[in-house]
Amino acid sequence: MFNDEVAYYFDGSMVGLLSCVFRAFQFKELQVRLCLNDAAQHGLFADKIEVSNNEQHAERVWAALQKKLSSSSLKQFYFAYLSESLDAYQHLFNYCIYVFSSHSSVEKDYSNPSVLAIAQWTKKVGREKHRMEAFIRFKKTKDELFLSLVRPDFNVLPLIQPHFKRRYQDQRWLIYDEQRKFGLYYDLREIHEVSLEASDVDRNLKNGMSQSFQLELDEQEVLYDQLWKDYFKSVNITERQNIKLHVQYLPKRYWRYLNEKLIEYGFVA
Repeated sequence: MFNDEVAYYFDGSMVGLLSCVFRAFQFKELQVRLCLNDAAQHGLFADKIEVSNNEQHAERVWAALQKKLSSSSLKQFYFAYLSESLDAYQHLFNYCIYVFSSHSSVEKDYSNPSVLAIAQWTKKVGREKHRMEAFIRFKKTKDELFLSLVRPDFNVLPLIQPHFKRRYQDQRWLIYDEQRKFGLYYDLREIHEVSLEASDVDRNLKNGMSQSFQLELDEQEVLYDQLWKDYFKSVNITERQNIKLHVQYLPKRYWRYLNEKLIEYGFVA
């Protein structure tokens, strides 16, 4: 299927993706299949090329995109990239080829598969962003750090940081992505990206549901948790539960962030 195509292997970074675009035009290799360095598909392609990250090349491609695309389309490009999907990366690459090969605007040309796919990926990532903003819950530790462990489907931490900085600007907080092993720490002045092992924070990480922190929680936090759980149990009418409808509006993967879910379905440390 891909025998006549060139395969570009890159590291999955934005710089790497844009470096691939630069090389494609540099060597006029416009029929390219992207592959990640750690997931090589051997034997499928005529030519296999490892594309190294080149900051200067990436900056030139991004500057050219800024001249050709609206701010809205640039935002879509970034959102689609944060999906971390190889399919999205391929469409972003193809989109760049299409944009730079066209004399007129192609931003709304949804007859093009890549234009359509980027719009669809943008919606998916945007939906995950809004859900994280809605469902993230903090727990207060004894050193007055407000901590939340998350595991979003897409890499949305860069997108949600403005929301939480505005909303919790008077508190020190840390939102940590267990899957990607990095977090956002707000020190009352600035947001910093931090890295640590998720198991150092969440001792029950493997069960996938319970936010059971290694860090010692504030006594009032523990009390408030229990009060809320008790209240939820008292008002919850088992006979009127509609689990199918409930899951439709609140998918199970978000239950781990909500105290009432941890108690209702037995996910307690």
